Amino acid sequence: MKIASLETIAVGAGWKNWLFVKVCTDEGLHGIGEGTLNGFIRTTEAAIHELEHLVIGQDPRKVTALSQRLMESVSLDAGHIHRTAVAAIEVACWDILGKSLGVPISQLLGGRVRNSILCYANGWYRSERSSQDFVQMAEHAVAKGFHALKMDPFGTSEHFIESGELQLAYDIVAALRARFPELRILIDVHARFTESEALRAAEKLAPLDIYWWEEPTTREREAPTNAVANRSPIRVASGEMYDTVGQFYTLAIGGGINIFQPEPMSLGGIRNTLAVADLAAAHGSWIAPHQSGGPVATAVCLQIAACVPNFLIQEHFDPFNEPWTKDLVTWTPTLDPKTGHLTLPEGAGLGVDLNLQIARQHPYDPSAYLNIHLAGWERRLGQEPALPRN
Repeated sequence: MKIASLETIAVGAGWKNWLFVKVCTDEGLHGIGEGTLNGFIRTTEAAIHELEHLVIGQDPRKVTALSQRLMESVSLDAGHIHRTAVAAIEVACWDILGKSLGVPISQLLGGRVRNSILCYANGWYRSERSSQDFVQMAEHAVAKGFHALKMDPFGTSEHFIESGELQLAYDIVAALRARFPELRILIDVHARFTESEALRAAEKLAPLDIYWWEEPTTREREAPTNAVANRSPIRVASGEMYDTVGQFYTLAIGGGINIFQPEPMSLGGIRNTLAVADLAAAHGSWIAPHQSGGPVATAVCLQIAACVPNFLIQEHFDPFNEPWTKDLVTWTPTLDPKTGHLTLPEGAGLGVDLNLQIARQHPYDPSAYLNIHLAGWERRLGQEPALPRN
């Protein structure tokens, strides 16, 4: 079996674009993958096609060898975009391998250790930044069956937060806690504060029983996150922006963090995400993969959840995306309202396929990206097109 062609499909999905890859073989099988990177869809798409000559004619079932070829055949490491491009192709090859054998990807990786996984909602608070609006939006999310919600209540504050802004953030979270005493509330700081300010904010919100304190400080180095984690009254989670396994090793030896957040697309795919899971297990830690892309990336995370023992919880945006996106793929997970758990894919390979007709009805949108430094970003409306220059 050889790879005969490769196609990229960029989809405008409202508040961001998604990038999918279809890898076709000379025997009629095809696989799909995803390479979504906020604000860099066209760049990643170009990177995939620049690597295409290393893919055509190769056996897609030799996933590890092909992944290494894609990473090592260019003289310089092109970083985050390079690994995202490789991830899209790597996942599509895993999909082909699973389909060729008639089993899910998770079966190829050792088989299931669970039949469902706890998840948390993100993207649910498309509202004004007020206690009343956040509680109203949370009502809808909880009604869908979520037992855990993640949020960023800090508006556009960064580096240092004014006392009034911190009080507003506290009031928003306090209103949620009062309305939902048993709800798991996760706070995403989006790496916006200095070490001292991240601790100050954590100490303010800690009495509200926060499940975790995500990316509390700079992404420039791992050490500041460790410094916060070693003193924070809230458990710290981090890692979504890392694009190498070695960064998680540095995070582990720095101490204080027991929740690693690998993003399979950023790391180069499934194989490297499993390496992070094994590293976390050796460290006595758990993984909670980041996932703010499309439904193919959701399926990737759920295949990993099926077979990784130290898998904690899964991020889930899908129910809050545009209504038509549920028809973009042939399978979507079901949320059990009694447990807050997602079902896992049952089909061969990745367990989902793309509906290309739906995808092509929603082309790439240059204004569809998230910028958390603009007022009102919480509504996730994308960005207004730039004004024409004179």
